[in-house]
Amino acid sequence: MEKTLIILKPDAVQRRLLGKIITRFEEKGFQIIGLKMMQISETLARKHYGMHEGKDFFEPLVRYTTSAPVIVMVLKGKNAVEIARKMMGATFGLKAEPGTIRGDYAVSNRFNLIHGSDSIASAEKEIGIFFKKEELFEYNPTDIQWVYDMSTGDIV
Repeated sequence: MEKTLIILKPDAVQRRLLGKIITRFEEKGFQIIGLKMMQISETLARKHYGMHEGKDFFEPLVRYTTSAPVIVMVLKGKNAVEIARKMMGATFGLKAEPGTIRGDYAVSNRFNLIHGSDSIASAEKEIGIFFKKEELFEYNPTDIQWVYDMSTGDIV
């Protein structure tokens, strides 16, 4: 089981799309093990998006990310990183396929509603930036045997 970080960005909050987006992840079968609303500081935004420093979109990205509250959450599930990124759709809303979060709700290149970790290593790093260990909750969901094929005793 993998964990991934998801950020519902300022435009998702401002457009009141939080419930619709979170519902998609829950209906897919992901377990939410951490969830909070916060205002990302400039320092935190620069740390989180540091790999893009020096690129022409970096400063506008920092301004956008810090412009309003966000929701940060940790999802847990089999292949969580890959599946969540497929659900999000292409980075630019205009290019995202219908049926994806961005494809259904975004048209802007910058205002693209959501961030998701791009690898297991990134997820571990990003989760550590946004959550303390005591803010993450491990529990056994009662529907796990209906989300995954567990007929062999392992999650398939």
